[in-house]
Amino acid sequence: MTTTDNPPGLDLERLRAYVDRERPGLVTGPLTGRLIEGGRSNLTYAVTDGVSRWVVRRPPLGHVLATAHDMGREFTVLTGLHPTPVPVPRPLLLCRDETVLGAPFYVMEHVDGTPYRTAAQLAQIGPERTREVVLGLVDTLVDLHAVDPAGAGLSDFGRPEGFLERQLRRWDKQLAASRNRELPGIDELRDGLATRLPASGAPTVVHGDYRLDNVLVGPDGRIRAVLDWEMSTLGDPLTDLGLLVMYSERLPVEDSPVATTSGAPGHPEPAELVARYAERSGRDASAVAWYTAFAYFKLAVILEGIHYRFTLGQTVGAGFDRIGTLVPAFIDRGLTILSEKD
Repeated sequence: MTTTDNPPGLDLERLRAYVDRERPGLVTGPLTGRLIEGGRSNLTYAVTDGVSRWVVRRPPLGHVLATAHDMGREFTVLTGLHPTPVPVPRPLLLCRDETVLGAPFYVMEHVDGTPYRTAAQLAQIGPERTREVVLGLVDTLVDLHAVDPAGAGLSDFGRPEGFLERQLRRWDKQLAASRNRELPGIDELRDGLATRLPASGAPTVVHGDYRLDNVLVGPDGRIRAVLDWEMSTLGDPLTDLGLLVMYSERLPVEDSPVATTSGAPGHPEPAELVARYAERSGRDASAVAWYTAFAYFKLAVILEGIHYRFTLGQTVGAGFDRIGTLVPAFIDRGLTILSEKD
């Protein structure tokens, strides 16, 4: 591959020219790159000059919803968290000039590790290591929520007051921007969440998409990097826990292109993950059912947006043709959790 073999959304010659201007000497040879499969939102590329390796992140190729793919926010949170105990890649360069790649992007260091996306992948490391990895995921979340936002330079990274109300409004707005078909139950789920809002505890840095799929695990079973910070902000930390619980359940669709690792031998049950988080963080997690139902609502909206982009021919990668079939199942599961909470 040469600099003229460009993956969709990544012009390697333009990238090289920009990096040479901003960070002379960082790149020492012709660039090659490839799209990293697995993401369903922002596009991620592995890039190398044959000596060093980097990762480039940019928004999807079309239908970019306002604030949903903010490269500056991702770069800011990586910069703030890199000196803390939370493992994140070192951020190197942020480009807001859309003439380079057609959208803002940033470059960060490449971190070696495995993103476990399916139960079959996780099963290969055995039940004991699986248990260690998943519990480590909880412990890393506790570390994230223990970061002092002011100390990390992130005190103005969000507005914690009214966070849950704004989250519901935000995802309802995202839904409206992508909604082009009937979705039975989605309005009932949104309204049910709105009438059962819990009281938020002390705000923290929130990842917004925290799951095993978004971390890199080393051969020793330790988490080496937390990735995909596009939804991060300051807010209610239990939104991260609720999402982790959702991804620790068996998802309500067989052969789903949105995978979890919950079926792997040795994978702890959601109740154990919640108990470990509560014990280690000291936070009251008794309202986790609401946050889990909210996670199903949020993912239903995200999946509907991806389905909408698929109908417009604006997606890159495999599995997008089946995304739309998942949305009703996620809506139903969210409604079920809310009704069980009552």
